[in-house]
Amino acid sequence: MPQPERARRPRPAAEPVRARAPIRIGMVAPSGNLPDLSVVDKAAALFAARGWQVSAGDSVFARDQRFAGPDELRAGDLQSFATDPAIDLVLSARGGYGMVRLLDRLDFAAIRARRPIMVGYSDFTAFHLAYLAHGGISLAGPGASDFAAAEPDPFTLDQFFAVTGQASHQLAFEAEGPRRLQVSGRLWGGNLALVAALVGTCWMPEVKGGILFLEDVNESAYRIERLLYQLFHAGILQRQRAILLGSFSPVPAMPNDAGFCLDTVIAHFRARLDVPIIVGLPFGHGTRKATLPVGAPARLAIARGIAKLSFDRYPNLSRRLSRRSAP
Repeated sequence: MPQPERARRPRPAAEPVRARAPIRIGMVAPSGNLPDLSVVDKAAALFAARGWQVSAGDSVFARDQRFAGPDELRAGDLQSFATDPAIDLVLSARGGYGMVRLLDRLDFAAIRARRPIMVGYSDFTAFHLAYLAHGGISLAGPGASDFAAAEPDPFTLDQFFAVTGQASHQLAFEAEGPRRLQVSGRLWGGNLALVAALVGTCWMPEVKGGILFLEDVNESAYRIERLLYQLFHAGILQRQRAILLGSFSPVPAMPNDAGFCLDTVIAHFRARLDVPIIVGLPFGHGTRKATLPVGAPARLAIARGIAKLSFDRYPNLSRRLSRRSAP
């Protein structure tokens, strides 16, 4: 089984990367530690089958209480990979908790200057939003475990390689919401708890007329409603052109819910907002997840229960792949 390269720090290329050099992934763990390190080798094997290489930072193998090593180590890994010209794509190995501890340690200007392809979800939402607040675009997408599964989800893989490999993409999915809709705006969002946590901070981007997507996991219905009210009272929900809801499963039932559930919450906000709320986005903590560019211009069209979300102008590998395949 191919083993990921392990280095104290990713080394910058001494010479320009050759046209036929393989795609190189830098894997980091900026939040929680990996409870099962075998996912690193398994994910590396999947990428190796495509001719790609994985370099894993020290944070991937480290542990400091619940974190993947000390804050300095995790921030250093992330910054180094994001600014290393030899790395084509930076992949967050997992979520958990810890990214918010790193935000004031990162040089977002240096990262944006290179326009790297940054991929992650869940706790990595904090990076996505802070980077967007600095004018950068990154990808909300799968983590190491999604590539390490015994049978990786075909949709997740197809979406990841399609989005990262080309300059534009269209995602179609069954949607529950308005019968007809056509809107455009900046696509942004991520994990609901992290979006709400950054409200009122300098890391929260100001997006007006955007398409906001949200997901979460293991939050009861009343907690989801409370988090949404944080965005509502801050005026964020009202400023969007559409709100896309991904997976929230599982939603633990509480003893005193008495029928109060996620559907109740959605109906409540539909009654309070003029902004259309669309349910069915294939994104979240489940096995089936799309890859979505946080901060890219997007268009959303709905007709006959099918939503089509198109986006472009985000960092991708299209030029890199075309150079690699050139004779």
